Amino acid sequence: MKKLLGSLKKLLAIFSPITLLTGGIFAGIILWGGFNTAMEVTNTMEFCISCHEMRDNVYEEYKETIHYKNPSGVQATCADCHVPRPWVYKVIRKIQASNELYHKALGTIDTKEKFDQHRWKMAKRVWDTMKSTDSRECRNCHALGTMDLSGQDRTARKRHARAEEQGETCIDCHKGIAHEEPEEPETSNHE
Repeated sequence: MKKLLGSLKKLLAIFSPITLLTGGIFAGIILWGGFNTAMEVTNTMEFCISCHEMRDNVYEEYKETIHYKNPSGVQATCADCHVPRPWVYKVIRKIQASNELYHKALGTIDTKEKFDQHRWKMAKRVWDTMKSTDSRECRNCHALGTMDLSGQDRTARKRHARAEEQGETCIDCHKGIAHEEPEEPETSNHE
């Protein structure tokens, strides 16, 4: 024990508090930078469609929507709609996404048939989240308060005005805007 304490004292004598503080700061910067880099890489379109479950299903649908190709040339990516921008909410979403990796490993949706079988439940989960956050991700680009309703057709103008008055959120009306809206499965009344 005395030998261990003696070795520890020698080690501490070599490393002054300034050296330890500098080393700790440097290690923190490296770790933080690596963490943020990983967060940003997982927000890219390339990462999202790197698994065939997304590439062969919802990505193909998305390519046919206004969010993919439009006159303004502005493209909403997967992360724009599915990952919050505020850092705390982004980290929470990334932690939740670990469940998706678990199901990727299990092969839960690895075929078109399996994907379609789970599609309603997956879509409903996204819609419920968007509803609970007042369509936060939609509002990164779209805000009722800054919409020029006079530039919209009569039907859209009325609906947006009514939505604002009634406190509705984007997802209340726009469920099929970037992906095909799945049909709700029929429920059986076997009691």
